[in-house]
This record gives sequence, structure tokens and C-alpha cells, in this order.
Amino acid sequence: MTEETVQVWLVERDYNDKGLVTLVYATPDGERAVQQHKSSKMLSKQGVTAATEIDPERLRPVEDADRRERYATEAARVADRNDPDDEI
Repeated sequence: MTEETVQVWLVERDYNDKGLVTLVYATPDGERAVQQHKSSKMLSKQGVTAATEIDPERLRPVEDADRRERYATEAARVADRNDPDDEI
């Protein structure tokens, strides 16, 4: 992690019927998150890592208090069980 990036953890993964996958990575406190939309074909080649480094300007506040708590809990669970570069 550099000073210009923030480490975020995978907290949500959703699939749709058009072959797109939505990944949500959040800060450990669940306060900010970013969504990434990827094709399932691309993910089968690249994989999904437990954490990623991201430009802090791409992060958005998580408005819903229940969602913030869920993201913080999930980020902690993923961080406890995985190294950042682990594919999950």
C-alpha cells in the first residue's frame, strides 16, 4: 500500500443473468466503498483478490448504517482469513 492508495477488502459479490459480476470492496471500518463491475469471463482469467489497493477518490461513503456495519464485519472476517493477494 502506498500513501496514494487505500487498501480495501472484498465485502460483497453479486452475479446477474447477463454475465456481469459486481464486486464491492470496502475500507476496514465500512465507512467507504467502491463497486467494480466485471464480466464473469474476465474474472475467470484474473480471479478476485481478498483486498486491493485503490485511489481514495474512487471511494464513496456508505450511507446506510446497517450496510456500514455489515461491510466492517465482512472486511474484518476476510482480512482475518486471507492475505490481501489471496484469490477468493
